[in-house]
Amino acid sequence: MSRPGQDLKDAVSRKASLGQTVSAVAWSFFGVRRGKDHENDMAKLNPVHVIIAGVLGAAVFVLMLVLLVRWVVGSGVAGG
Repeated sequence: MSRPGQDLKDAVSRKASLGQTVSAVAWSFFGVRRGKDHENDMAKLNPVHVIIAGVLGAAVFVLMLVLLVRWVVGSGVAGG
């Protein structure tokens, strides 16, 4: 049996590349992931990096939506 908090320390010390982390977060936004790939991600990814990448990904997504809406409204396409 491991000591309390040891699992968390082990998870935070995982070393996955930035590309692997961004890929896993991008697939999670899309909502499609194979079970084998999901298990592989869970074994390799650092949860702190996943949270940071998720927050940044969500911020970029919202920013892109705001810019798209402003462009459509400003172009007069949505006005009528």
